[in-house]
Amino acid sequence: MASRVEQFPEWIQVDGKWKRKSDHFRRNISMENFSVDSVLDALHLNLDALQDIQGRMHSDMVKGLGAASNKAAVVKMFPTYVRSLPDGSENGDFFALDLGGSNFRVLLVKLRDGNVEMKSKVYKIATEIMTGTGENLFNYIADCLAEFKKEQGLEGKDLPLGFTFSFPCRQNGLNSASLVTWTKGFSATGVVDQDVAKLLSEACKRRNVNLDIIAVVNDTTGTLMSCAHADSNCYVGLIIGTGTNACYMEALDEVELWNGDKGEPKQTIINMEWGAFGDDGSIEDIRTDFDRELDKITLNQGKQLYEKMISGMYLGEISRQAILKLAKEKLLFNGVVSAELQKPWAFESKFLTDIEKDVSTDGLVCREILRQLNCRDTMEDVTVVRAICSAVSTRAAKLVTAGLAAVIKKMGRKTLTIGVDGSLYKYHPRFHPLMDTFTRELVPEARVKYMLSEDGSGKGAALIAAVAVRLTGK
Repeated sequence: MASRVEQFPEWIQVDGKWKRKSDHFRRNISMENFSVDSVLDALHLNLDALQDIQGRMHSDMVKGLGAASNKAAVVKMFPTYVRSLPDGSENGDFFALDLGGSNFRVLLVKLRDGNVEMKSKVYKIATEIMTGTGENLFNYIADCLAEFKKEQGLEGKDLPLGFTFSFPCRQNGLNSASLVTWTKGFSATGVVDQDVAKLLSEACKRRNVNLDIIAVVNDTTGTLMSCAHADSNCYVGLIIGTGTNACYMEALDEVELWNGDKGEPKQTIINMEWGAFGDDGSIEDIRTDFDRELDKITLNQGKQLYEKMISGMYLGEISRQAILKLAKEKLLFNGVVSAELQKPWAFESKFLTDIEKDVSTDGLVCREILRQLNCRDTMEDVTVVRAICSAVSTRAAKLVTAGLAAVIKKMGRKTLTIGVDGSLYKYHPRFHPLMDTFTRELVPEARVKYMLSEDGSGKGAALIAAVAVRLTGK
C-alpha cells in the first residue's frame, strides 16, 4: 500500500491542501488559481480537530451512561443485556429474523462445534407495509416466518430465535426492546414506544406460528457477536453502510443506568446509537454548508447529524452539494449545471465509490458518470470531481475513526479487534486503509485490528440466542 493513503491518480491532499502529483495537467488546470482549495478546505479535518471530536464523543458517552444525565444525552448508550461473548461451545439450531430495511430475512442457523451453517430467505417489504400500521407490518413478518418454517420442514418446531431489529431501541431486557424512533423510511403506526418482541409474538399468535424469542438485538451488536465467534479479542462492533452505529463491551460499574442483575459477568454490550452525535449542536463548528443543505432535504431534519456526515445514504448528496457550489463559483463545468444534476440525490453514493475505485489517469469512470448526468466532462472537470469525492470520503473515514478512538480509550484495552459490517466499508476502496491510518494517529498506544463481519445481522442474532441458551441451560 502506498504511504499516502489519501492519494488518487493526479492529485493528493497534503496538510489540507490539494497538490499536484505531477505536472500532467499543468496546462489545463490550476487548483490554486481556481480556488478549489478554498471550497474543499471546509471538508478538511486535521489531527487536532479529530482529537477534539474524540473528546466530545467521550463526553457524550459518559453522559449517556449516567442515570441522571441519560435523558438529555443524544448518544443514548443503551445497554443491550448481552453480557457474554461466544466461547465456541454453542451448539444447536436457531432461527434468526433480520429487519433493518426494505429487505427482510428469515434464517435457520445451525451451530456445530464452532462451525456455522445457515439457510436463509429474503422477503421484500412493500412501501405500503413500511408506512402502514404496525399490526400489518408484524403480521407480514409472521407470515414470512411461517412460510420459511414450512419450506424447511419445521412447521411444528419451536426453535430459539434471535430477532435483529436495526432501529433505535431502548432495551428492557435481552428479549424486550421498545422502539425509540423509526428510521430508514419506516413509519408504521403504533410501534414507537412499544415492545417490538411483544408485537411480533402477538402477530405470530394471530397467525398460529410457534415462536420462542430469546433475544432482540440490532445489527451492530450482531456484528460484534459474529466477529467475536471467530476472534475472542473482538469487543467492538461497527456498522458503516446506509447508516452508521457502534457498540462495545462496557464494565457494569461504568453503566449508572443499569437496572439488571449485577452478578457475573459484570459487563454488558452498549448500543451507542452514535448517529445522533451532534444533534444537540456539539459538532456544529465542523458541519459545512454542504451538510446543512443536505439536512434540509432529509425527512429527519436536525437529526442523526453525525450519521449524515459519514454513511452511505448521504455521501453522494454531500458530493453533489459541493459540486453545485463549485459550479456556482464557475470552478466546475464552466458554471453550467445540468437539469439532471440539479435534482436532489442525483449524484449517488455508488458514484463516489466507483469513481474512487478507478485508478486510471484518464478518469473514464468519472467521465461516464458525468455524461450520465449530462454534465461537461473535460479533464479539468473530471479532476475536480475526483477531488470532491476524495475529500468527502476522507472526512467520513476520519469522523468514524475519531468516534472509535473515543471508544478505544474509554475501554482502555491495548489490543483490540473491531468487527465491521456495512456496504460503505466493504466496497469503498479507501475506507479501510484510511481508518487504519487515522487509528494509528489517534490511539498510537493501542494495537487495533479491523475485521470484516460475516453476516452479523443474521449469524450474530443466532449466536446471541445461543449464548443465552448456553448460560441459562434452557
